[in-house]
Amino acid sequence: MKQLPNIIGALLGLAFLTFGLNHFFHFMPSPPKPAAGSVPAMFFGSMFMSGFLTFVKVIEIVGAVFVAIPKTRNWGLLLLGPIVIGIIATNVFIKGGSAVLAPPVILLAVLSAYLLWAGRGKFLGLLNK
Repeated sequence: MKQLPNIIGALLGLAFLTFGLNHFFHFMPSPPKPAAGSVPAMFFGSMFMSGFLTFVKVIEIVGAVFVAIPKTRNWGLLLLGPIVIGIIATNVFIKGGSAVLAPPVILLAVLSAYLLWAGRGKFLGLLNK
């Protein structure tokens, strides 16, 4: 049980590293494109064309490496936390409410929440200053 945060940190890091690197190297199949003119198509099109998605993917890669290393895990969670919230918000508001129940979304949210809970003592110190 003592090694559980390390295992979960490695799994979360691997997930974000895989999806972050896939943006640059395209080693996984692309999901189906949303219908042209739909809200998801416009949203993802603007993120891709503006370069914002590339910025987010670089932060994902750095956060993945940090969260996989126990000494830098909290820095990784600080980087990946807004991305996880963004993934959840995108699935709720852009793709539709049932998309938040997709297994990868649930897995990322649960693993991130567990690591945040496991390291809560260090994060609570930020609030007491």
